[in-house]
Amino acid sequence: MAGFIDDLFGKLFPKRNTPLQVKENFVQSSQDMLDLEIWLQSSECSYILDLVGKNYHFKKANINAKPEVHTLNSPYANGFAVSYDPPFNPETFSKLFFAFGRRMLALGYRQVSLDRKIEEINDKVKTTEKQYFKPPLQAEDFTSKIDQLYGNVSVEKVTIDNEPSFIKVLVTVYSDHLYQKAKPFDEFIDHIFETNTP
Repeated sequence: MAGFIDDLFGKLFPKRNTPLQVKENFVQSSQDMLDLEIWLQSSECSYILDLVGKNYHFKKANINAKPEVHTLNSPYANGFAVSYDPPFNPETFSKLFFAFGRRMLALGYRQVSLDRKIEEINDKVKTTEKQYFKPPLQAEDFTSKIDQLYGNVSVEKVTIDNEPSFIKVLVTVYSDHLYQKAKPFDEFIDHIFETNTP
């Protein structure tokens, strides 16, 4: 009898063989954008950017501090990730994610996407919000190489089961002969953590 019931339930409620995965574009509400503008001018924003910037440089010297920063260095991709540690709360962590995106716009980048991916991994739900930026479009001039600035930039915020986990900023350079050499990543870092510009 148990086999019959199991078979019946199996037909009524089939097990999913493939994990859930959804990807969607999204936009910030006008209120969220206004709140971000106010926050970008606040002492809290300056404090957070100073703290993460300081901890980035500590990490380069093999010193760990909270919030912990992780670095990535390779010939074609450089970046960092900051863990969700004190003094962050979900609101300031989200604002920092968008603040990094605003820095890209201030550097002359154009935003090409803002999306969210939700996926099921080992009985956990991972949500990745991503801003993707490319260097500005330039006039068609085939006699000179294209200025790639620092390269393409992605800014990601990852949460696991609705709990913030980390923010990652990754710069990927073009190695194509059509592009000028990318500007130095250290200069990019200086711009990202400046506290005197929005």
